[in-house]
Amino acid sequence: MKAMKPPSPPARGRSDGEPTAALLRELVAHLRQSRTQMREEWARRITEAQLLTAMTKEEIFAEATSVYDNYVEALETGTFEALQAYARNLSERIIPRGVQTDEVVGIVLLLRDVLARSLFATYQADLNKLNRILDAYEPAANRIANTVAVGFVKERERIIRQQEEAIRELSTPVLPVRERLLILPIIGVIDPQRARQLTEQLLRGIRTNRAKVVVIDITGVAAMDAAVANHLVQTVEASRLLGATTIVTGLSPEIAQTLVTIGVDLAKMTTVGDLQGGIEEAERLLGYKVVPFTEVAEP
Repeated sequence: MKAMKPPSPPARGRSDGEPTAALLRELVAHLRQSRTQMREEWARRITEAQLLTAMTKEEIFAEATSVYDNYVEALETGTFEALQAYARNLSERIIPRGVQTDEVVGIVLLLRDVLARSLFATYQADLNKLNRILDAYEPAANRIANTVAVGFVKERERIIRQQEEAIRELSTPVLPVRERLLILPIIGVIDPQRARQLTEQLLRGIRTNRAKVVVIDITGVAAMDAAVANHLVQTVEASRLLGATTIVTGLSPEIAQTLVTIGVDLAKMTTVGDLQGGIEEAERLLGYKVVPFTEVAEP
């Protein structure tokens, strides 16, 4: 006798023909009806959890209102573009104030908890209905939480990259000393990324200032590997192509040995012992004459 196939289990999110979309509509209606109460509860719990401490209670409530409305809209429409845009905007405003990633994740999880508690209170007499609504709600809630968290992290990473770029620019300043003369003092470790940035800044400075002579002082650089040494030589060559003569000062014995080891044609590189000597050589190349002060003072 052929065994009978057992009936298939009902699809999640459905009961007696009730689709997920209908359950979400009911959920959205409940969230809109309870908007004032749940916003206040959420803002209170954010304060009690000591999240968003860089913001005032009024600011927290205002942001909670905006996040709540965007949250409900995403549940209603199933689209997340508006929520993503708001998450970026929120991140731009609160990251400079010191708000951390864990705080943003924390407030989103608190909102989920507030909404879940409200659903339990509303449907506690009908646990079957409660389970169906939670089945429909949880995937959308997870995606919403992920959208807000990812948006914040991306914005934070962008700001960090901008800050790192600003720090690197400050650490390699191109200084115009006098007409057609630039000085680039380098201090600290030079990695390939900083070496590329150094070259870009220097070439931009040469073009902007129409420089004829550049003094690169590496007295503050303790060591330099072969890759960075080669990049230094390429920088000298690139400067020459833009019409500027480059003088390198402050070479340490170790760096000099590296340049010799990698086979750099030192005839293409003008080197001077220290920065003062480099400036004097640059002024000579530019046609300036150093006159003793006593000679200048004579009538």
